[in-house]
Amino acid sequence: MSVFVRFLWLSEVLGDCAFHAMMPVKDETRKFMLDTILRRVRGHCPHLLAPEDRLPEAAVLMPITRSESPELVLTLRAAGLSTHGGEVAFPGGRRDPEDRDLLQTALREAEEEVGLAPGMVEVVGPLSSLVSVHGIQVTPYVGLVPDYVEYRANDAEIASVFSVPLEFFCQDPREVTHRIDYQGQSWYIPSYRYGEYQIWGLTAIMIVELVNVVYDAGIEMRRAPAAFVDLSGRGKP
Repeated sequence: MSVFVRFLWLSEVLGDCAFHAMMPVKDETRKFMLDTILRRVRGHCPHLLAPEDRLPEAAVLMPITRSESPELVLTLRAAGLSTHGGEVAFPGGRRDPEDRDLLQTALREAEEEVGLAPGMVEVVGPLSSLVSVHGIQVTPYVGLVPDYVEYRANDAEIASVFSVPLEFFCQDPREVTHRIDYQGQSWYIPSYRYGEYQIWGLTAIMIVELVNVVYDAGIEMRRAPAAFVDLSGRGKP
């Protein structure tokens, strides 16, 4: 039972007066969950690529809402884009020469793509860098954002903006597993279906690392499951 559902149940059982008397408990629950995200991501040692593996760079922002049941904010890329068109991704893109660092890249791209002002983001820290199918080194940055933000999708790049409870991924409700060869080893990456959206590939790897770090979800990507779809010919996620 999710945190949100538990509170609805308590409201019905205890009545409005008793339930509202418990609201400080709700606030403490939210604070504990956000503190856990801050502490664990900042204490995490992400994997860095070796200097000789340096490639063209990009960065994405992984926005997490400051809510009692934190949610990840994701985008559906416009279908007409030349790369990853019609796919789910975090807001982000290639590093510009003017960008001070990759964090600035992630924040700049988030503002350009979904209208999220950098000042609204509390940066938590980076996760492991990955290499895309196009040979781009992508570094994700986790950030906390207000619970209610009016996102403005850049129609040229983004078809829609949506959010998914982190709790959803902790349960690992994968629709299918994709096998790929990545950095000389086989990886078994979950593909999730959330409503009309399919969440897979590089984005799914980032999410799995996040929930494993924050919630000890224990989602395995290095051991073969009983059934999987072999995408190893693609070389990279």
